[in-house]
Amino acid sequence: MKRSVLTIMVLAFAFILNAQIVHHGFVRTYMGALTDQDGEYSVLQNTFDWKLDYGKGDVELFINPVFNYNALNNNLEVSLRQAYMDIYFDNFDLRIGKQQIIWGKADGVFITDVISPRDLSEFILPDFEEIRIGINAVKFDYYLGNSTLEAVWTPTFQPTIVPKKGSIWYQMQDFPMPIVYDYHSYDVGNKLSESEIALKYSYLGSAIDFELMAAYMWDDNPAMHIYSQPDTTLLIKPEYHRLPLVGASFSKAVGGAVVRGEGAYYFEKRFAVEDMAVNGVKEEDYAHYLVGYDHNWFGVNVSFQFIQEYIIGYEEDIRNDEFSNTMTFLISEDFLRETLRVEFFTYYGINNEDALLRPRIVYDIADGFEFQLGANIFIGEEGNFGQYDKNDMMFIKLKYDF
Repeated sequence: MKRSVLTIMVLAFAFILNAQIVHHGFVRTYMGALTDQDGEYSVLQNTFDWKLDYGKGDVELFINPVFNYNALNNNLEVSLRQAYMDIYFDNFDLRIGKQQIIWGKADGVFITDVISPRDLSEFILPDFEEIRIGINAVKFDYYLGNSTLEAVWTPTFQPTIVPKKGSIWYQMQDFPMPIVYDYHSYDVGNKLSESEIALKYSYLGSAIDFELMAAYMWDDNPAMHIYSQPDTTLLIKPEYHRLPLVGASFSKAVGGAVVRGEGAYYFEKRFAVEDMAVNGVKEEDYAHYLVGYDHNWFGVNVSFQFIQEYIIGYEEDIRNDEFSNTMTFLISEDFLRETLRVEFFTYYGINNEDALLRPRIVYDIADGFEFQLGANIFIGEEGNFGQYDKNDMMFIKLKYDF
């Protein structure tokens, strides 16, 4: 960690000495307390997010160091969220380095937005800019009129970050007997044959915007292969598998509204099953898609999404539902000359009748200074959101953007 701090300080100092540097970012204090456990703090963080941009001719360098102090465990984490170089040509651009890549039209849902893995150590509560993990990649964009062809090559695999044992977001699957983990097949090798590649064609027109994509990737989440042992224990071998996919998305203005759609087809995704004869895992094709609607009525912004996941070739012993249905709903309005925003966002899981409610008030105290007051309320007994029914929390954030 000392080496990381020193590297970032040297780079930042070199940037500041150059008059052509452009920098911005934010400083934020974030405090959250659980409502069901005597007000126990769930989050006590201080964050300094610094973005430095240096350009010379047709080359631009961008560095985004992040300093995050967690007061709950007295730990300072220093990381590089992004650090890349852009090279501009007449009809195409090249970006090389650690970067976040955002695809698709969905809000709060990852369907074709699968290039950058996610940091789920705090579930899906942080801002999505902070959930997405920067990946080391080479990105090529070729421009032709209203069309863009994008290619991304990721030389090394970066998995999703899951909550650590002991975290309030950590969930352990129940097993009928003692378990033992074997991680020998867990890591993906750092070699060319294990790299990932993705292609996207996008069109931006007056009538409609759409994207077509295909990718040959790894599933960011490992499959849990389970083996019965003679000593009555279960041996669990987490293993990552390839996950090819194709997808598309679109958005279209209809009157004063916007209609959006997005979908992806995944080939041979691994699902957990009860059948130990196949080591607790089966391969099935899988589809994930949504339709969305956005509109502004008399100054009130309203957004709705219906999301469905479908396991093709479903069998009864698969632990997931054949169809999983989720809705999202957002309503927000600005007051006091757009210095106060009142917002309510919710996820609703139809299958398990569970939900995540996220009311929030955002007030611009002064130029660059922002105050947030909000809550994360989990409803239900099971499902993606109901499993966290004891993690209801209130939070405040004080933020300065510079």
